[in-house]
Amino acid sequence: MTISLYDLGVPTFLQTLRALGGVLDRAARHRAETGGDPDDFVTAKLVDDMAPFHFQIEALTHHAAWGMEAAKTGVFAPPPLIGAMPFAELRAMVDRAIAALEALDPDEVNSWSGRNLDMDLYRPVDPRNASTSAWAPRTLALTPELYLLTYAMPNFYFHVVTAYAILRAAGAPIGKGDYEGTLRVRPAA
Repeated sequence: MTISLYDLGVPTFLQTLRALGGVLDRAARHRAETGGDPDDFVTAKLVDDMAPFHFQIEALTHHAAWGMEAAKTGVFAPPPLIGAMPFAELRAMVDRAIAALEALDPDEVNSWSGRNLDMDLYRPVDPRNASTSAWAPRTLALTPELYLLTYAMPNFYFHVVTAYAILRAAGAPIGKGDYEGTLRVRPAA
């Protein structure tokens, strides 16, 4: 099976971002119906030493929209994190990522295939003891395809699932179907 760079990234990110938009809307409606404030989600965490909900939303939008920008430019350079903001602004951030992805032209995206994409990361010197290890810069020599498959998408899904879990743990009435969104299927014969 051959899959284009566009098909690998853009529709995949869009499916989940659109589903997440629905999850955020449902969580906000639930809070409104029960007399709660959706802004209470902003700093919510599953455990004390993890990043809060607002970080999850910023990170997942960066891995989607800025992930495709990295495929284009050969450099992953997301904007700096903003930090805590109202829930409505987090919801708008998801919409901006959707709009950025929808604006991408399939032929242009496919023209980025196979380019060099070198990504600088800081990694623990001793991965077995990441919490106590010194961290050192490391450059990963990638292509846009490898970047999406080995870095952007795993991180994107990690942050989407974590945001979903935070909302679910905080009482939002969401389920697996909300997370999956509209599945893409082959055309009927």
